[in-house]
Amino acid sequence: MRQAGDNMLLVGIAAVAGLAVVSVAVHWLVQHLLLVAGLLVVGAGAGVAVLRSRVRVRQRELDVRAAQLRHIGPFLSMTPKAFEHALADLCRRDGCTKVSVVGGAGDLAADVLATTPTGQRILIQAKRYGPRTLVGSQDVQRVNGTYRDVHRCDLAAVVTTSSFTKAAAAFCAQVGIRAVDRRALALWAEGTGGPPWA
Repeated sequence: MRQAGDNMLLVGIAAVAGLAVVSVAVHWLVQHLLLVAGLLVVGAGAGVAVLRSRVRVRQRELDVRAAQLRHIGPFLSMTPKAFEHALADLCRRDGCTKVSVVGGAGDLAADVLATTPTGQRILIQAKRYGPRTLVGSQDVQRVNGTYRDVHRCDLAAVVTTSSFTKAAAAFCAQVGIRAVDRRALALWAEGTGGPPWA
């Protein structure tokens, strides 16, 4: 019985002590409200400045990469993975958002996915080939089989550093896939030709 009374006394003391701490904290905050508000404003301003700085750095990096891609030469010496990233950079340069490089094993014929400036989703299949290796019908048929139903895209393009077989080019024309060969890629990179979604 006495132990229960001691426990209740300790609980009561702890409650009073807790209320005293809360009371002191509230009193301090009221007395220093301007200081707290000022610290919050300074902290928010610093956070915004850091975010803006990161955005500027990212934009500068993109501008540098895009400037390096103004000619077809760099594309011809890239690895297939670097080629995918370079096409993603061109998409960003030309106003695309939600750009992601998804190429790799099991990519289901998608290397780059993006949203165009007009709000359409585009799938780009990248084919970094040498001049004697042409994009064939099977390559473009794979894209046609997945871009709408699997990747939920409105548009599809196959972009190559080479060119297309006659059958592949005819198939692209028939089903509406953009066939971007070496010459069209060079014009896109230079900014004198339109991007694949134009």
